Formats: sequence, structure tokens, C-alpha cells
Amino acid sequence: MKEKAYYETINVKNEVKLRKLLETLPPFCKQFFIGIEATSSSRTKIAYAYDIGCFFDYLHATNPVCAKMDITDFPISILNEITPMDIEEYLSYLKYYEKDGTEHTNDEGGLKRKLSALRSFYHYYYKNGLIEDDPTVKVDMPKIHEKNIIRLDVDEVAKLLDEVESGENLTARQQQYHEKTKIRDLAMMTLLLGTGIRVSECVGLDMEDVDFKNNGIKIHRKGGAEVVVYFGEEVRRALMDYMVERQKITAADGSINALFLSLQNKRISVRSVENMVKKYSKLVTTLKHITPHKLRSTYGTSLYRETGDIYLVADVLGHKDVNTTRKHYAALEDERRRSAAKYVKLREI
Repeated sequence: MKEKAYYETINVKNEVKLRKLLETLPPFCKQFFIGIEATSSSRTKIAYAYDIGCFFDYLHATNPVCAKMDITDFPISILNEITPMDIEEYLSYLKYYEKDGTEHTNDEGGLKRKLSALRSFYHYYYKNGLIEDDPTVKVDMPKIHEKNIIRLDVDEVAKLLDEVESGENLTARQQQYHEKTKIRDLAMMTLLLGTGIRVSECVGLDMEDVDFKNNGIKIHRKGGAEVVVYFGEEVRRALMDYMVERQKITAADGSINALFLSLQNKRISVRSVENMVKKYSKLVTTLKHITPHKLRSTYGTSLYRETGDIYLVADVLGHKDVNTTRKHYAALEDERRRSAAKYVKLREI
């Protein structure tokens, strides 16, 4: 029996999870998720379901009319009763609230995401003439205060890879496992730093996705698009060393095609890669909280500094909108503009 592709398996799991979430929402919500099927990934739909569910939980807890019925009994007419002021109060509530004895908070990014989900939700029903008004468009998006992008410096990248290779500064317990995983770990860290792929794209790689003839890997982007990302000689060497080892391993059922395996010989998980990056990066810097996404930022920074081509960086990183890339690397663009002042001389001094 042919092994299911990793992304197919993930999508099936997510669809099952979405159906369970929909059982906790008003019945009319199902139409929204059918409507966004063609333009949204399974992960995006689950995020929408959580955020929309949070809105209905709030209405159930604070609105006297809604409190008298179960959330699954809410009629679509409830949406017509909501004013822009109600939504502003909801956003204020989200900054700090308790549910089932657990404290929850949302920063600016969390508030923006929840309002974005609510806007998409309302827009769908308003566009299709199912509700009379869309109050969400009258509510300003929370202002996001930009934070400095955390990334590794050039010398830190070299030191990080040295630490992965040697393992000499790991604890005695970590060193026991390091002997078994160092070739795999070096291949993964070199790949992440040398291509800027997402951690989910990395763990989803199958052996057949690596093309050493053209130095490329086939990855699945967010949204399901398949693209080829190319790598340099350092990545090639690290991957080839690991491939020799990988071909000697008999993988567990369901992971036969997986490129990167755990010590249990199963496809390595996103959480395991996050822990691996955390383990090694702590040996290099205690001031920076380094995650796989920070390795992605490190690659993007290096590529932009070398090429000055923001469109190339956006394309390689898989950003659909170049403005997303520009926003992240605005400081580097300003740095390049400042450097222009040194190149043009009007008179000899």
C-alpha cells in the first residue's frame, strides 16, 4: 500500500479537527468555511474557527440575549445586532480574560489577527446578502508597534554550525544523543540557514524531494503550492553526508519516505526541530531567543545584504506580497540608502 504524502496526512487531520470545531459554532458558520475553501489552507481555516469561536464565546458570556441560548443555537440574525462599539469592547476584552479558570492575553498581533478573522467572516455574509451591515469595517485595526527583527550575525552563524558539528559544549546527557544525531542536526541546521525554508517545509521533505543534480529541494508552501528552492555547496555537502546515513535507516511505518527522522525513526516533528534549534543556539547567544523562524530571518537578511533585491528575497522566502518582505527588512533598506551618501563626490576635499 502506497504511503500517504505528508501534506495529505496533515490536511486530513486538520479537516477532522475543523469538523469538530464547527460542531461548537452556530450552524450558519459552516457556509463561511465552504465559501473560503478554495482560497484558504486547512491550517488557516482552523485558525479562523478558533478566532470566530472566541467571538461567540464572548457574546455568550457578555450579551444578555446570547446568554439565554447555546452557542450552537445562535441564529444568523445575531450578527445584525452587533455594532462597531460592541466589536471595540470585544477587542478590549481580549487583552486579558479568563476562560475555564485559565488566564488568556492577546498582544497587538493577536488582536489584529482576531479582528482580521472577524472581518473576513462578516464580509462573506454581507457580500452574499445574508446580513444587513458589516460593522467590522468601521473598527480600526490595532496598531502594531514594529519590533527589531532578531537574527544571527555572520560570526554567530559560523559558531552555531561549529557547535552542532562538535557538540563539545553540550551537557553530558545531550552529548550521548549528539553522537547519534549530529549528522542529521547539521544537515537540518545548514538547510534552514542556507535556504530560509520554513520549519514545516523542512519536516515535510521526502527523500525524493532532494535533487542533487540541480541542487534543489521541492517544498510545499503555505497554501499548497509546490516550488523548488535551490541550495549552495555547503548545504549540498551536509545533505549528502546525511543521505548516506539516512539510507541505512529503516524508517517506521508512515515515515518510509521522510527525509529527516527522529530517534524513533519516525518523521521528525516541528516541535523537535524547534527544541533542537533552541538547544544549539543557547550555546552561541543567551541574549537572543533563536527559533527556526529566526534562522529564516537570518537567511533573508544575508540574501538581501548580498543582492539588494527585495523581490528576490520575497520570492525565495515565499512571501505572496513583497510589502511583507519590505516591512521586515525596512531597516536594511534604510541602511543601504544611507550608504549611497558615501558614493557620490561633488568636489575633491
